[in-house]
Amino acid sequence: MVTTMNAAKQPLIGVGLIGYGYAGKTFHAPLVGATEGFSLATIASSRAADVLNDLPGVSVDDDPARVIARDDIDLIVIATPNDTHAPLARLAIEAGKHVVIDKPFAIDMDEARSLIASADEKGVLLAVFHNRRWDSDFMAVRDALRNGAIGEARHFESHFDRFRPVVRDRWRERAGRGAGIWFDLGPHLADQALSLFGLPDRIQADLAQQRAGAMADDWAHAVLHYGETRVILHAGMLVAGGSPRFIVHGERGTLLKRLPDRQEAQLLAGMAPGALGWGADDDALIVFDAEGHERLLPARPGDQRRFYAGVRDAILGRGSNPVPPIDALAVMGVIEAGATSARTQAAVALPLTDDEVSRWRSVDRRKQWSA
Repeated sequence: MVTTMNAAKQPLIGVGLIGYGYAGKTFHAPLVGATEGFSLATIASSRAADVLNDLPGVSVDDDPARVIARDDIDLIVIATPNDTHAPLARLAIEAGKHVVIDKPFAIDMDEARSLIASADEKGVLLAVFHNRRWDSDFMAVRDALRNGAIGEARHFESHFDRFRPVVRDRWRERAGRGAGIWFDLGPHLADQALSLFGLPDRIQADLAQQRAGAMADDWAHAVLHYGETRVILHAGMLVAGGSPRFIVHGERGTLLKRLPDRQEAQLLAGMAPGALGWGADDDALIVFDAEGHERLLPARPGDQRRFYAGVRDAILGRGSNPVPPIDALAVMGVIEAGATSARTQAAVALPLTDDEVSRWRSVDRRKQWSA
């Protein structure tokens, strides 16, 4: 149920954001606020002063249950520590609210499956915030591969590397369920890989704690097997100067994307989504042919608002879920299989049932990935 109307008599979707830490403050609040059709009505947070300083017109409540129970809230956005995603989402679904969950979907496959079943039973939308689908760097590589720029890809590397040598006192870096770089950055890497190559035959992964004082994994390396093609997902915290965001070798050449999408940096700098220059990326994709000659393919601007525009349209019956739950479940399968592989030092198949594999394959991704 959509509860309010804007001045043009168009429906407004009332949004309650739970959590105002890094994800809630940096991504969700600005993106929701910049997407037509939403009204960010309230935020559940213990940091009322921070919220009101940034968003003086938004109410603040320190109790997520009260926010979920409000009659003027249609959509609950969950941007809290990973181990709270499933309990809060379940509470919102039981209240009949649509739900967006920040990645990762849940802590394990059982939690994720339970949420999908509950959302289906209640008839509400359930989407996971895989915002990196709308990054300029990824879209440039995806478009080039689709257009056959290097023929069949045989070696694909995707990196989220940073130089943060000092361990910070935050939940992502403490010991505990759902902490560590594999649960933090792994879902982004996995979602992009699955969208390009589909479900892998098996996964071999390694996780490590490399920094002094590390309490959770801060280095992750996974190899996804697709026949003779290898897809490498890598994230580390001790990479000064960075490494190329994407390296792809194909049967007719190589793609190289050096720099990452800028939207996160723009948000941190205070740029409003949709402002002049939003998502612009002047780091062109480099294509090397068989003789080593290179040409440049400009990267079109990224725009993570498209996630929330898709959520809006799905709620209003104008489109499909931009991240169907089965997509998010497959990503969780990669994360869980990678953790198992690192623990057992063996290659592991995705923990998906035959029915789940069939459902994943039934999604029409031509629409999902249309420009």
